[in-house]
Amino acid sequence: MAEVTYLQAINEALFEEMDRDPQVILIGEDVGPYGGAFKVTKGLYEKFGDKRVIDTPISESAIIGVAVGNAITGMRPVAEIQFADFITNAFNQIVTNAATLHYRYSIPVPMVIRTPSGGGIHGGPFHSKNPEAWFVHQPGLKVVAPAFPYDAKGLLKSAIRDNNPVLYFEHKFLYRRIKQELPQEDYTVPIGKAAIVREGSDVSIITYGSMVHESIKAADELAKKGVNPEILDLRSLQPMDLDAIFKTVAKTSRVVIVHEDNLTGGIGGEIAALIADQGFEMLDAPVKRVAAIDTPMPYSPVMEEYHLPNSAKIIKAVEQTLDY
Repeated sequence: MAEVTYLQAINEALFEEMDRDPQVILIGEDVGPYGGAFKVTKGLYEKFGDKRVIDTPISESAIIGVAVGNAITGMRPVAEIQFADFITNAFNQIVTNAATLHYRYSIPVPMVIRTPSGGGIHGGPFHSKNPEAWFVHQPGLKVVAPAFPYDAKGLLKSAIRDNNPVLYFEHKFLYRRIKQELPQEDYTVPIGKAAIVREGSDVSIITYGSMVHESIKAADELAKKGVNPEILDLRSLQPMDLDAIFKTVAKTSRVVIVHEDNLTGGIGGEIAALIADQGFEMLDAPVKRVAAIDTPMPYSPVMEEYHLPNSAKIIKAVEQTLDY
């Protein structure tokens, strides 16, 4: 069985879901004959035609507005925001309209917003954001962030089949760097379920997206020093798998939360608060957070590396937690 890249896994999910359900359509900038800015939608236009793979003007607000309209009238649109940084242009459509329609009118809003996020590609401050925390804050939205091809495919299928608006953050640094063998048969990954990617006993590293891979690197180095970290990949940020979080906290009694988003206001603060509120007596040390520095993303590769969390910073936080 051939290995599939993270990018190919997303492409496969789109092909299979559009083939399975004629109500699934794809809309966004350059998603048609060009195949997308990163070639994620390559081949879909040729297979499904211009009535189901629809190129749009450069207007994120219009893309999401059209998607909302399609969703509430029976379609299952998958809208692409070409870079997560520009999702702010559609913020009102997402948080005021898409997120609240079911609450206001008791109607389903089955739409997915796919958006490439994250740094590590030297994209500077306009092509590197991780804005997931903004949407986790808004009731009515689901938010997922896969780290592996298996999850990228399975979560996208679940998102497309879900009757709620789902934001699907795909990390562009992972597109062609991470590979896995995938099942031939149809499968989904449930939204709201985390996964243990490394069993451990000394400290829990709770993370998601690109930082799962940096955490694995850190764990490999720590193992050489006799430290055995457990790594929990959240996969789903809203809803979040609280049972899995508290289970790993109870197991290790020490926690390091890692995300690529900026430290202040990031999801790590919410997780730390939940642990402090509901799991304080399980802890043997304060919860540590590892995240990006609170500045816009630098363009310089050297400065970008300094800005972002990495395995060395994770190792330092783990060692501080263990030394407490």
